[in-house]
Amino acid sequence: MKDFECLCGKYKRMKFRNVVCEKCGVEVTLSKVRRERMGHIELAAPVAHIWYLKSLPSRLGLLMDMTLKDIERVLYFEAFLVTDPGSTPLIHKQLLTEEMYFDALDEYGDDEFVAKMGAEAIQDVLAEMQLEKEAANLREDSLNTKSQTKLKKYNKRLKLIDSLIQSGNKPEWMVLKVLPILPPDLRPLVPLDGGRFATSDLNDLYRRVINRNNRLGRLLELDAPEIIVRNEKRMLQEAVDSLIDNGRRGRAVMGNNRRPLKSIADMIKGKQGRFRQNLLGKRVDYSGRSVIVCGPYLKLHQCGLPKKMALELFKPFMYNRLIAKGLASTIKAAKKMVESEVPEVWDILERVVHQHPVLLNRAPTLHRLGIQAFEPLLIEGKAIQLHPLVCGAFNADFDGDQMAVHVPLSEEAQLEARTLMLASNNVLHLASGEPIIVPSQDVILGLYYMTRDKINQKGEGMIFVNPAEALNAYESGAATLHAKVKLRIQEYEKVDGKYQPTTKRIVDTTVGRAIFSKILPAGLSFDLINEAISKKVVSNLIHVCYQTQELKDTVIFADQMMYMGFQYSTKSGISFCSNDMTIPDTKAGMIEEAEAQVKDVQKQYSQGVVTDGERYNKVIDIWSRTSEKVAKAMMDEIGFEDFINADGKTEKLASFNSVYMMADSGARGSPAQMRQLAGMRGLMAKPDGSIIETPITSNFREGLNNMQYFISTHGARKGLADTALKTANSGYLTRRLVDVGQDLVVNEFDCGTENGLIKKATIEGGNIVQTLGAAVLGRVMAEDVLVPDSTEVFLAKGHLVTLEDKDKINELGVESIKARSTITCDTRYGVCSACYGNDMARGHQIGVGEAVGVIAA
Repeated sequence: MKDFECLCGKYKRMKFRNVVCEKCGVEVTLSKVRRERMGHIELAAPVAHIWYLKSLPSRLGLLMDMTLKDIERVLYFEAFLVTDPGSTPLIHKQLLTEEMYFDALDEYGDDEFVAKMGAEAIQDVLAEMQLEKEAANLREDSLNTKSQTKLKKYNKRLKLIDSLIQSGNKPEWMVLKVLPILPPDLRPLVPLDGGRFATSDLNDLYRRVINRNNRLGRLLELDAPEIIVRNEKRMLQEAVDSLIDNGRRGRAVMGNNRRPLKSIADMIKGKQGRFRQNLLGKRVDYSGRSVIVCGPYLKLHQCGLPKKMALELFKPFMYNRLIAKGLASTIKAAKKMVESEVPEVWDILERVVHQHPVLLNRAPTLHRLGIQAFEPLLIEGKAIQLHPLVCGAFNADFDGDQMAVHVPLSEEAQLEARTLMLASNNVLHLASGEPIIVPSQDVILGLYYMTRDKINQKGEGMIFVNPAEALNAYESGAATLHAKVKLRIQEYEKVDGKYQPTTKRIVDTTVGRAIFSKILPAGLSFDLINEAISKKVVSNLIHVCYQTQELKDTVIFADQMMYMGFQYSTKSGISFCSNDMTIPDTKAGMIEEAEAQVKDVQKQYSQGVVTDGERYNKVIDIWSRTSEKVAKAMMDEIGFEDFINADGKTEKLASFNSVYMMADSGARGSPAQMRQLAGMRGLMAKPDGSIIETPITSNFREGLNNMQYFISTHGARKGLADTALKTANSGYLTRRLVDVGQDLVVNEFDCGTENGLIKKATIEGGNIVQTLGAAVLGRVMAEDVLVPDSTEVFLAKGHLVTLEDKDKINELGVESIKARSTITCDTRYGVCSACYGNDMARGHQIGVGEAVGVIAA
């Protein structure tokens, strides 16, 4: 359908506005009215709405004080309902079978009482209801009853009746006399090749209703026998039920291909329904998507945007700038210039893109950091370049992942993206407050390699006046990276919020660590890096840096660490080779010993000394111990190496084996994976969780035989199945948690409550898992905290616990503290800032207006 045109084409253009074509019956007007205008069907008999009947608890059943089963018998013409007993002994709303009905007619006559079938009977009962009187009676009954079951029932009815009174809705409106019809554009009819049509299922369902309604109308006009009319009325009720909610009652109506037809309810509900598909999530303009690749030269707040993509995304800004510069006179001319990609366009694009943030999103967006803002850098090619340090927040890798780009258009949106969403402003994890921009893999390996030490290296014993001198010595070949040297370092002290140089001292270190100290921010102790830098050390470094320095310094430090890590992992030339997986010589002996022990256990079982269960447990225990012993022997073999010291003697020190370095640094892999590569694979689990008692004694370097291969497929298959199920379940749980928590917003600064939770240190198995200081960090005190064995107030009521306080709490040995909590918050709607405490992602007290419920979910 086109604007201002009828279907047959007789009337076209604006001059025939509002004319109805006599040939095709179409009004000449805007085509969008096909999405707005609704029709209706006058029903020949009343029909009950299935949602009020079948949605539990049944609203019709609750209101009429009848069981769902009884109402269904009346609605589907299986029983009569007494709507007016008159002077007969019959009871109001009593159900009569056909036989009982005719007996009553013979006994009392048809003028004495009224009993009906179908939705008409229900409608009459509902229309007679006096809601105020019913509510008053229910209130009286609930006061007089002592039965909890009856009280619960009365309260449910009362709640429904009160809702109807307040809204002004009449009960009889639950029964339909007129059926509205959806606008035609929402149930389209699409012509296919070959003169056939693809139609929406709703059209078929509406057709069924119309056919049955017309047939019923004709039967009523012809005064057809009651049994035929009754059957037609039931069929009309079923047709309307299928239209509104197909499959809710009885068998669903099927289409030609044996598929249930999609009813109005199906169009609304679920993930593909109108709300979740079209209203909560829409397709947006000024967006694009592409594969991501690594951008190791980017700064944390930057991303690489392909030129072609940027040209498309920033078109409106481009037209504006071209016209403002006088390069184009009209939008049409500007459009032509952009499409022909003249050289001036690229210069303008550079200026337009400069400091205009874009949003990058990777699906699934599981938390707030799944969408972040970046400043785009124009690049050649077709892939988006992503900074390696933000991969953790996005859970992204470069094996073909795609990301979407969105352009904030208004100045307010750009400002919001820059201040709240820029990647360099989101360096902490929302849940724990730990840094989320921690380097991984290649970077960690490079930093670990450069900070390892080795004895008897070129340049050992040299003394350097500063890190720059150490770098010169390394680059000129005077000293190797791992040589043990002495370095003079500068100490700093904080004065008036700034770090000032104080004393200098000489430390024993390596050339690599001296070079790394070049990027260490002033105020960070050299002792933090005077060891082989693993992933844990890097994480701690960024954490300490964030707490002691400015955010800007932390971001620059993380970036420089990344650049240095990439540089030295390249220089290290670490590779993976089968000889790196050293199989211990003692392995064969250990396995033989275990097999002998298993034979003994088997013998004990055959002699009846042990039960089958005991035999199984012993066998599992033997192989578990053997697997551990083989793994330990392998780690001793791979983890240590013989080095010749300055005296010419052999020393056993930490190995430079590639596989060991990857696992030890935390770059990739773990001791458990190394065990499978060079130890023994050990025992495998079945999909049901039980352990197979035949172990896999080989490892991947030796290779598996047929039997071992098929045993190991058990575990692989279980792993894949578990991953799929886990993803679905956790996604559904998150959705329900968000549903519950979305109303929880910080609505005021302080609710003034006296309540709180008593916090103590967490102790498990005699070890302190969490100190008291860590438990109350970032929380507001509910009452004064005293120094143990004195009356001196150490932390006043209303004080927010800081890092300094945390250490002091642990030093003083305070046993318990009463801290404010959201559980005990007195804010009427939502929570207050004081009860919530610190915003983990920002490191300060939460602000009013934060949606803490959704963040928690």
